[in-house]
Amino acid sequence: MLSAYDGAMPKRVLVASPRGYCAGVDRAVVTVEKALDLYGAPVYVRKQIVHNRYVVEQLQDRGAIFVEELDEVPEGSTVVFSAHGVAPSVHAEAAERELKTIDATCPLVTKVHSEAKRFSGDGMQILLIGHEGHEEVVGTMGEAPEAMTLVESPDDADDVEIDPSRPVIWLSQTTLSVDETLETVDRLKGRFPQLQSPPSDDICYATQNRQAAVKQIAPECDLLIVVGSGNSSNSVRLVEVALESGATAAYRIDAAAEIDEAWLDGVETVGVTSGASVPETLVDGVLAFLAERGYGDAQEVSSAEETLVFALPPELRRDLKAAGD
Repeated sequence: MLSAYDGAMPKRVLVASPRGYCAGVDRAVVTVEKALDLYGAPVYVRKQIVHNRYVVEQLQDRGAIFVEELDEVPEGSTVVFSAHGVAPSVHAEAAERELKTIDATCPLVTKVHSEAKRFSGDGMQILLIGHEGHEEVVGTMGEAPEAMTLVESPDDADDVEIDPSRPVIWLSQTTLSVDETLETVDRLKGRFPQLQSPPSDDICYATQNRQAAVKQIAPECDLLIVVGSGNSSNSVRLVEVALESGATAAYRIDAAAEIDEAWLDGVETVGVTSGASVPETLVDGVLAFLAERGYGDAQEVSSAEETLVFALPPELRRDLKAAGD
């Protein structure tokens, strides 16, 4: 049972809030669940629906089949596109193979895609801040590959080349470190004073809120545990943010079974949080593990309240309505 944060005490746990599922992840997972209920198994999913091993395994058990590319999906089948978004070429291939598609792309990622199309259509150069090979970056760059240059880090900003005669704007992957992204932007603006910013921040509200929550508890933590999978960009960033914000040690785990008991040696205060694609049951498992080892006082530290909810994809809503669900 979580109690209100009431200051220092020995062998305690500070549980960051917000944590876990964001609106985009919840929408994507429910999309696959509803599709399985409505159409029956199998329902194909291109890539991992969200970057969490436990979630993927749970959906596989229900009949979802995860594939890397559409050529693995039988013609005429139902396929769900993951929360990270896809390039226009993927939509075209699906249409060519007569696949029934349900697009579970997070609306905040769709916003970045729309910006990429709009700005490239206006003749602008786009500097996309993100990690090469990440599914979200691949999808976004697919909207306007000829107009985009990927910038992976502040140091990369020193080597970027642009056409000085054309306007230039930056966009970003939604799951990055807020601080590192701002540092990259500052470095870019130092070289290109004409660099424009998007109308609103691309880093999603959930990423920012989870990082802010970690910053709040990290200075008091001898150890901070981040629950999340290794391919989850926002989970990996939380470990970095924890260490930068004062945590003595920080580790990412998929589940409680991965905790090394040696991490607890001499530790009085443990912080716990989870990435935006992590179900709360995995956090509960960590808290139970810690309670068994004397860390029974789990105090929730809240830095923001999240109420955003996204509607299910329109093509799924239409079929649910037709089925009377």
